[in-house]
Amino acid sequence: MAEDGCKVSLNVYDLSQGLARQLSTAFLGKPIEAIWHTGVVVYGHEYYLRGGIESAPAGTTPYGTPIRTIDLGVTHVPKEVFEEYLDKIGPRYTAETYSLLTHNCNNFSNEVAEFLVGASIPDYILNLPNEVMSSPMAPLILPMIQNLENTLRAGAVPQAPQFRPSALASSNQATAAASNPANGDTNQLNNTKNEGAARKSDTEQTKTKTVSSSSGAGDAVAGDPLGDARSKVQEEISSELAAIMATGTFRASEAAALATRRVMQRYGHMSTAQS
Repeated sequence: MAEDGCKVSLNVYDLSQGLARQLSTAFLGKPIEAIWHTGVVVYGHEYYLRGGIESAPAGTTPYGTPIRTIDLGVTHVPKEVFEEYLDKIGPRYTAETYSLLTHNCNNFSNEVAEFLVGASIPDYILNLPNEVMSSPMAPLILPMIQNLENTLRAGAVPQAPQFRPSALASSNQATAAASNPANGDTNQLNNTKNEGAARKSDTEQTKTKTVSSSSGAGDAVAGDPLGDARSKVQEEISSELAAIMATGTFRASEAAALATRRVMQRYGHMSTAQS
């Protein structure tokens, strides 16, 4: 084999399963072809980054069928030497060192390709993080990525989003009433007064809004509906991501893609139903 060499190829997967191409312009403000994952195929096995450096017989990885396979060339590096090389770089590719933006599965594939054949993987794959972070949604996406990576490095399980203060306050009031029945009548009277005041306040606010709408009918609509919609979607993605990561079965990049896909599918179904 050393004389004839061994073929080296790159398996390319789309973790979004086509949704990135369909929804990226609306969600990110620019077109993204796919959420790339890659693995290097050589010596009959595919080598890829997940919880660490892993390998599986070609065609049997958890990522299914690649959307394309790229010929990288032929290597004359013996398999034993390659495996020693993987052992050497292994400490640099772990859950603790993983970064969605700068040190991910595609960076691993690129390093392996350079070692085996002296060639890089395609730039459009390596540059995907830059494409995403240069989008209008980058200010919302970056904090989520940073928080997730910090949580993973600390060895903790990502926590689900906290309840809103109003919901928490209502829960505390109900608990207090249940634990002190003697105050039940007083609490009920106070709640009745508060509810009456709230209804009065709502009525006054409604009148104010009605007057404002009438006087400014020719003006632009206040607020930022598109920004509000994006914030709501981002909150749902963050919640979905936390739930997926809590299972402990997905890498950060896989969980992020799956969370985005699930939320976008829900909105896609809603749009279809409304149209």
